[in-house]
Amino acid sequence: MDIFTAIKERRSCRKFLPEPVAEEVIEKILEAAAWAPSPLNLQPWEFIVITNLDLKNKIHAEAIRCKTWALEKSGWNWIGGYKVDFLTSAPVIIAVIGDPKKSGVDMFMEGGATGYQHACAAAIQNMLLAAHSLGLGGIWFTFFDREAMGKALGIHAEKTLIALICLGRPDGEPTAMPRKDVKGKTTYLT
Repeated sequence: MDIFTAIKERRSCRKFLPEPVAEEVIEKILEAAAWAPSPLNLQPWEFIVITNLDLKNKIHAEAIRCKTWALEKSGWNWIGGYKVDFLTSAPVIIAVIGDPKKSGVDMFMEGGATGYQHACAAAIQNMLLAAHSLGLGGIWFTFFDREAMGKALGIHAEKTLIALICLGRPDGEPTAMPRKDVKGKTTYLT
């Protein structure tokens, strides 16, 4: 699949068929993640592959708790209608964990380490594009309390849960979301 086609056709998938994802396919997706750029090539990511239903139920419960908290705190009514059932129906969830100690030179600057988060984001994009090219759907899920979800997954406190990537064969065609014109957001300095 052409990279530009993959970029334009990839969609967030929130409805999955119950068929499992082969381990070889998961390994290909993780290999794509490992080829992402990172500060000083420190590759600050780690992955937890989750297929266990009990753990998916814990993840779902924590997402519901966070959703309730966010609705009360923000007053944003749309949160009430945001469904997270795909967390239990996705055949695979990959937790992406970042290591702030592998952030690069920005860890010594005011504002602290953020390079590791950017590197993990690049790895996530590679994963989603690889999954799409292999006929899978995926969603980059961050609607959770990092500390509470990290504890639920047994992630060491010095590391950061960046995202949960839900993967599986799509049940139907995910909807395309409109994109804004990049020309109004681009400045050329020559």
